Amino acid sequence: MANQPLRIDATPFAAPPRPPMQAAATDDTLMARIAERDKLAMRALFGRHQARVYRFVLRAVHEPVLAEDLVSEVFLEVWRHAGQFAQRSAAATWLLSIARHKALSALRRHKHAPLDEATAAAIADQRDDPEAVVAKSQRGAILRDCLRQLSSDHREIIDLTYYHGMGIEAAAEIVGIPVNTVKTRMFHARRRLAALLECAGVASSEC
Repeated sequence: MANQPLRIDATPFAAPPRPPMQAAATDDTLMARIAERDKLAMRALFGRHQARVYRFVLRAVHEPVLAEDLVSEVFLEVWRHAGQFAQRSAAATWLLSIARHKALSALRRHKHAPLDEATAAAIADQRDDPEAVVAKSQRGAILRDCLRQLSSDHREIIDLTYYHGMGIEAAAEIVGIPVNTVKTRMFHARRRLAALLECAGVASSEC
């Protein structure tokens, strides 16, 4: 029992110590109330961000059960340390920072897997003229193979900025590197990806 992974769901936070939380409560308000041990605020934050954190972690570890366990760990970490959230960034950014740390720790114990086809399709859909490249399914397969050949640092930046829609500054905070480093990695990742796509039969002007 001692080694059983901790989980989190709505049940532990079903008994609110305050009047019902309004749906319009901001993330910052929720975080402030969580810091005061408000279980209903924790339940609201979990309901609002659980799916996003799960998708983020799943793309890193590629194991649904493990991803669920890590999501539980992320929100338990928030519950324990909400008082350390100083509103220097968005709560979602802080959550993904914790999630990234948990995922990296898990990957040290599990074989690293590349971004999946859904991620590749999402990146492909950013292109201005997808019809000019190849059929969507084929394009996804090509991108998946090319993404596998990127370094882990470059894959991570592509995933955060393209799939999760994070800005440069948010990505820098999540990864824990300077903004200029994110920009540099993005530049080299896009150039490398374009070269790989061209070698795979996709015109470089379309990358």
